[in-house]
Amino acid sequence: MHHRLGSVHHIGIAVANLEEAKKIFSEALGIPCIEEKTLPERGVRVAFLSSGNTTVELLEGIGPESTVAKFVAQRGAGIHHLCFEVDGIERVMQELAASGMRLIDENPRPGAEGKPVAFVHPKSTLGVLVELIEK
Repeated sequence: MHHRLGSVHHIGIAVANLEEAKKIFSEALGIPCIEEKTLPERGVRVAFLSSGNTTVELLEGIGPESTVAKFVAQRGAGIHHLCFEVDGIERVMQELAASGMRLIDENPRPGAEGKPVAFVHPKSTLGVLVELIEK
């Protein structure tokens, strides 16, 4: 079988308060924070933490209409998505759609790191939001 998805690139965790989450993950658990960004067009503040073999992406919604803020309000803080590296994101998106997967994005868009990303709807993946990121 052809492997469409590569390695886990990062694990996204939705949080209510980024500063409090950083205290837990960076200070208590010892995962260093390597970068922070505010992405107003996405309605999120993001902190990237490096565990050595993968990245943890902490996401705080900016304002109550942010999708991350809505997620936290409905489900509480916790794992928001899994992100996998892919070679040829547009091809992978076409293959996934052809196999019956429901995509959130029709076309790749720039992600928090500037690389092309796209999301697979959680209704297609047993309730798990899956992000694809170009290698």
